[in-house]
Order: sequence, then C-alpha cells, then structure tokens
Amino acid sequence: MAESDRKSKVTGLIPMAFAADVQRSVDFYKHLGMEIRGSLKTPSGQLQWVHLGCEQADLMFARASDPVIASQQAVLFYLYSPDLIALREHLLAEGVKVSPISYPDYMPKGEIRLEDPDGYVLLVGQAGQNLVATVAQVQNCPT
Repeated sequence: MAESDRKSKVTGLIPMAFAADVQRSVDFYKHLGMEIRGSLKTPSGQLQWVHLGCEQADLMFARASDPVIASQQAVLFYLYSPDLIALREHLLAEGVKVSPISYPDYMPKGEIRLEDPDGYVLLVGQAGQNLVATVAQVQNCPT
C-alpha cells in the first residue's frame, strides 16, 4: 500500500449525540459499564461534552442547545454484551426500564431494547454473533 493510501483514510469512528443534560447521560451509561474517557466543562463546572467508553464501545455526548425531542432522533445505538441475561438483570436491579429478551432472525442469541434519558433507542445483542451477517440481515442484503 502506498504511503498516500495509508494516510488518506478514516481510522476510527465514534458517534456523538446531543443530550439535554450531559451528566444525566453519563450517569445512565455507567449502568452499561461505560466510563468517562474525556470531558469538557463550562467555566461554572457544568459538563458540556463527554467521551464515554468501555472496551471497544465508544460514544460521545455534547450538550444540546435546543430541546432533544426523542421522536426526531433518527438514530439508534447497537451495543453488544458478553452476557445479555446478566446485563438485563443488572439493569432491572438498577431501575432501568428494559424489554424482555427477544430473538430476532438477525440476532438469534438474543437482544434487548431500552432508551436513554433523551429517548435514544439502544439495542443490545448477545456478543459472539457474526456482526457482518447481522448487518447484512438487518439491511436485507446477501452476505
């Protein structure tokens, strides 16, 4: 590969969403095992941006300047857990509203659904599923 080819590509991707209250989002995503990897605060100490992560999962939030209306958010976050049953039990014990485990065709090992405080939809699948096959089936494409 030529030197110019190695430099002219994207090497990472971290979704960033707007949140009405960034600290509230941090508190929620800690239930999923995420920790703060970076943050910015206003001069008064209010959290205005955060980078959260856990192993290979990364997500950033920035404080919204306008109200966050869940029905207008055309995004969902797909996450993976090494033990979906244990994660669901943990979330329920923490008072987080979470769906029963479903078994859609694209995720036969199981999947749960929940929403964060701003109404973003999170689908969590059992890790170990073939990601390429999952994406192809969700998009109705051949693998």
